[in-house]
Amino acid sequence: MQEIQEPGRPSAASMPKRLILETVRNTVPGEWKVLILDDASRKVVDAVVKEDDILEENVTSLWHSRPLWEDDPNCDTDIEQIEQRRPMNKEMDAIYLLSPLPHIVDCLMADLERRRYRRSHLIWTSLLAPELRNRLDSSTVAREQIARLQVLNLDFYPRESHLITFRDPWSFPILYHPACNHLVRKHMDDIAQKIVSICVSLGEYPTVRYYRPRNPSHEASVLCSHLARFVQDELDQYAKHHSDFPPPSARPRGALLILDRTMDLFSPLIHEFTYQAMAHDLLPIRDGDKVIYKTVTNEGGPNQQEREVELGEHDKLWVDNRHLHMKDLLEKLVEDFNRFRAENPQFADSSENVNSLNSIKDMLAGLPQFQQGKEAYSLHLSIAQECMTVFQQRKLADVASVEQSLATGLDEDYRKPKNLADQVVRLLDDTSISIPDRLRLVVMYLLYRDGLLPSDTQKLLAHAQLPPQDSELIYNLDLLGAQVSRPPKDSKQQTQPLFTRKQPSPGSAEESALSRYVPAVKLLLEDHTRGLLDQTTFPFTKPHLDAAEGLLGLENISQASLRSAKPTWARTRPTTLEPRQRVIVFMAGGATYAESRACYEVSRTTSKDIFLATSHMLTPSLFVRQVGDLSVDKRQLNIPADRPKPKAPSYLFEPDAQPTPKHPSGSSDPQLPPTAVMEAMKLTSNKGGANKPVNGMTGAHKLPATVSSVQTPSEGKPPKKDKAHDTDKKKKHHFFGSKK
Repeated sequence: MQEIQEPGRPSAASMPKRLILETVRNTVPGEWKVLILDDASRKVVDAVVKEDDILEENVTSLWHSRPLWEDDPNCDTDIEQIEQRRPMNKEMDAIYLLSPLPHIVDCLMADLERRRYRRSHLIWTSLLAPELRNRLDSSTVAREQIARLQVLNLDFYPRESHLITFRDPWSFPILYHPACNHLVRKHMDDIAQKIVSICVSLGEYPTVRYYRPRNPSHEASVLCSHLARFVQDELDQYAKHHSDFPPPSARPRGALLILDRTMDLFSPLIHEFTYQAMAHDLLPIRDGDKVIYKTVTNEGGPNQQEREVELGEHDKLWVDNRHLHMKDLLEKLVEDFNRFRAENPQFADSSENVNSLNSIKDMLAGLPQFQQGKEAYSLHLSIAQECMTVFQQRKLADVASVEQSLATGLDEDYRKPKNLADQVVRLLDDTSISIPDRLRLVVMYLLYRDGLLPSDTQKLLAHAQLPPQDSELIYNLDLLGAQVSRPPKDSKQQTQPLFTRKQPSPGSAEESALSRYVPAVKLLLEDHTRGLLDQTTFPFTKPHLDAAEGLLGLENISQASLRSAKPTWARTRPTTLEPRQRVIVFMAGGATYAESRACYEVSRTTSKDIFLATSHMLTPSLFVRQVGDLSVDKRQLNIPADRPKPKAPSYLFEPDAQPTPKHPSGSSDPQLPPTAVMEAMKLTSNKGGANKPVNGMTGAHKLPATVSSVQTPSEGKPPKKDKAHDTDKKKKHHFFGSKK
């Protein structure tokens, strides 16, 4: 991923990229080696590093080592994958960059028992489970061949410079489905490990705060408190066993805020009209390992074709404009294109300025010599035009105006709205309003009223003419803390909002009317940066140690002071030249693109670098579907944790065939790495070429304090097991439904 990064600012991808490349470079430096990944670790690597960058670190091309008699398209790559068939290569060291999964350990043991490579350097993306580590420690074959063992803490996927996901949409049903309680403990352990991986990658040992709902009535109300304590325990354990963590820095100590989806139920439902959020809501964008949009090139011409385009950090137009309101985006695209014309003499014959999307597209069609710029502008013009077409067809201006009043509790004049029920019913009766938009209106009206009489709910559903299963979705909202039903004589006061919402000065009438709602995450971050965040609703996991910082706004304790007897206090109002505090926001249950935009906006207006991390990104359609699934039989969801565990391929344990490889035509010998380098390789000794320290390691074969050392074959007898195991045990945690 070629990332566009603001100079002098950290990126979620830059630090994992540096760590991966340094680890590969410092493992048997100067010698050729083979890199082996698994399916999961390959996705982690692909998210931050280009394959060519890895191959430049003396990683041999797989073309030299794969079987020439095997015509397998999966083998036609430059980096080996442990689950696939691979040849023996006893002349080279192997770097295994693997996920700590049981079937991957099985694959690894199959390699070690065959002595497939000369020596093995094990790099895990996250901490290996004790039972899997014990399996390696107790294996004589493993002790003889493993030259190094290291944990990189890379079990996450940087999606944007300040946005990180775990690519785990299954997290939502596990956390909120009533039948998934038996999966919660293991899942929260996994989430905690991933959050700690982010903190370690950023070099942060942050204070930890979490969301504690007021007057909770739902079972998952304790989610954030349990997760925060899991994370705090994992951070403390990591710091205990790594004397170099956190690394010395003049940067103020970071902050970690653990939230969950129930804190703001409007954000995943409301229509958002900034570019990125609107495109994901209205267009059929495929969101998987990559964000893919289908577009038509050379539309109307003889070479017209449909192709898939990635929307990512390499696309400058996308990065620069994704958080603009659609109205501003359209104006900016026209201005940028006119500037593009002025900077290129090929447009000298036309002095007429273009002022519409169609005129720009027509002009781009006749510019084959500007292929790259043409494709970029054509792509984003097509996306913007398609968004506006859907906007008009679905009467979203009318729908969004009512949505904004429901979400903010204020009308366009920032007064208490009148006749909202009539406005909602009128839209529900309009057959030109799509069924998904009607459902979103019903849900938002219920949230606005903080529950309805069951008879009123049925009347709304009758007006909306929704399918029967959609009523299930509405009643599932109580699992997320929403009050769905209200008794006829309910004296309970309406729930007060978490944050006081400012009344912005009206700008453009249309834009202000359709964009009045501010995600709760933005209001939270603004209070946090001012030191005003309520400690009752957002307590610290260690209030006796960390609360003073939150009360006084004194968040400028340097990382170095964590290990110093004399804390160093910085000024409470840092200048632009001082290091910026890092704030990590974790949203359990999925985050929205509006919340991602809010984090970028607060970063720009304050002295903080804010990173949003989440299990997965939510669109309104995905959120509605996942809430509806909370009443489905769990067996129908096919949650990965309930599926049969993956197993190592059987062919890894079969005897190797010994066919004679066919040489490529016109060549008498197969290609090999440079002979001079091969001759210079030392097979059993590392003298004179010790590896550089990585992650606190002082030598090539010394392991981090969290794992025991494994000797190489050149070091003689296998080592005695270290009996000084860490006796610290994690505290038992009580889960949903337990007392805090």
